[in-house]
Order: sequence, then C-alpha cells, then structure tokens
Amino acid sequence: MNFDGIVPTADPALEAWIRRRLDSLTKPPGSLGRMESLALRLGLIQGTAIPSIGRKAMLIFCADHGVVEEGVSAYPGEVTRQMVANFQAGGAAINVLCRHYGIEPVVVDMGVGRPTRNSARESAMTRDEAERAIEAGMARADTAEILGAGEMGIGNTTAAAALLSAFSGLAPDETAGRGTGLDAEGVARKAGVIRRMLALHRPDPADAIGVLASLGGYEIAAITGLILGAALRRRVVVLDGFISCSAALVARALAPASLDYVIYSHRSAEQGHRRMLEFLNAQTLFDLDMRLGEGTGAALAINLLEAAVKLYREMATFESAGVSAI
Repeated sequence: MNFDGIVPTADPALEAWIRRRLDSLTKPPGSLGRMESLALRLGLIQGTAIPSIGRKAMLIFCADHGVVEEGVSAYPGEVTRQMVANFQAGGAAINVLCRHYGIEPVVVDMGVGRPTRNSARESAMTRDEAERAIEAGMARADTAEILGAGEMGIGNTTAAAALLSAFSGLAPDETAGRGTGLDAEGVARKAGVIRRMLALHRPDPADAIGVLASLGGYEIAAITGLILGAALRRRVVVLDGFISCSAALVARALAPASLDYVIYSHRSAEQGHRRMLEFLNAQTLFDLDMRLGEGTGAALAINLLEAAVKLYREMATFESAGVSAI
C-alpha cells in the first residue's frame, strides 16, 4: 500500500496569517485558549485561511472479535449485533448526541456476525483481509468534510490493548483495562490472554499491517483506513477513545504525517488510554471519565471544533467593530 500522497500540514505562511486573524478579533490575544488552536488546526488541515465545517458525519465501524471465546469481555459477542440494531433505530447515546449536534450517524458493518479469528490461537485476519478492511475505511473518507470515528465490537478493547503492547512494548498489565465492565479477576485474565497473543504472533512493529492482521479487528483496520484516506483528502478525523485511537498507532506506522489530520477528542477512563496517548504524543480536548465508545467523545469534540470555527469566522475584528486594540 502506498501513502506517498499524505503530506504534513505544516505551512508557516498560512499559520502566520491565521494567527494574525485570531489576534485581530475583539478579545485579548490568546484568550480563547485551545479554541483558537482548534481553528488553526482545521485551517492547516484544509489548507485555507478561512476553514469551514461543512457536512459532519460520525462513522460507527462495527465488527465482532473471535477472541471473545477466551472470556475477555463481560458481555457475549451477540451484543455487537444488538447494539448495531440500536444504532440503526436511533436509540443509542451516539444517536442522541448526533441529533443534538447535527451530525449524520453512519453505521458501517465491517464484520458483525462474521468475527475475526481467535487471535489467542491464530492470526485474527490474513494480511489481505487487513488490507481490504483498511481500503474500506479509506473509501469512507468521502462521507463528509468533518469525520468522526466511532466503533462497536465486543472484545475490541482486547485487540486495542494488544496493539498498544505490540507497538509500545508496554506489558499487558499496563494496557488491559475493564472494557465493558470486567472485575479485577477478569482484567487479569484479559492481560493473560494478551500475553498469549503476543507470545504466539511475536508482532514486529516495523510491519504495521502484519501487527494489525495478527491482533486487531476489522473495525480498527477500517478506522486506520479512514485516517489515511482523510489525510489524502485533507480532511479532519476526530477520534473517540481507546479503540479508535489504537487505529492511530497503525496509521502512524504506515504514514506518520497522517496524524497531522487527527484530533483526539477525550481521554477515556479505560486504563491503557493514558499510556496510548503518551506513546502517540497526543493531547485530548477533555477528560470526562467516559469509556462508552460509539463515538460519543468524538461527537462532543466535533461540537467544540464547530464552535471554534464559528468564533474565528464570525467575531468582529477590532477594526470592523471600532474597538481599540487591547
């Protein structure tokens, strides 16, 4: 797979122009804090001094995981299908937030009822399956101008934790968390399963697709593709929590500049997410102790991004308002 078309967003001249515009607005310089940084980020991503929001979509990638056979989740695999039906009926938390913020929810079936293989016993996917899932995610980058990445898949916190251990070298005891509500014994069992996965596959971080195929899930591969496809199209991707950010590990290994197009919404309460963010050198917008997934944190962040752009575009300047510069 070739990602030579993905380029960094850095543009000193454009950044200087945007900063001058921000400083010309009727407020003390820098007084809107990271809201100003958000407007700047989107301008650099879109390559324009006047960034815009346009269409907003929340892509909820859904898939089942064979590793649930190892007892790594508090819920059975059939809950994936049941929650997908809830998404489609409009009854989930992400549906409520999408309605509230005018975001289109798009449910993407990447393998509901067709789980990956049990990665504690064999490779979760073939290399070809992993690449096709990445390509499916890339194709979704045309869905909207502002792309949120959510997910659903019982067992996928195990895959995300295994990916973090594989890329970072962190022990499974540090990356495995409660997921859907495991007790301490369940978390210990989950960490043990991840140790078995790593010992079986001996993943090589230099071979990102190989790592993904061995340990990951179809939905994580698709979010990886969404990040890469968005970067090729100069569109922003707002990631949700632990699982969607695990796709950033793979995307960075394949095309480091692709993460210039990513906004990290929140720090999940899932144990490994803090370590994942540190490894990615990523800063989130907020921390509300959320760990639901579905894209709920990303929806909240898209609202912040839209507010930042409206402030940038619609506030008066000192000159236009006839206000003396502060």
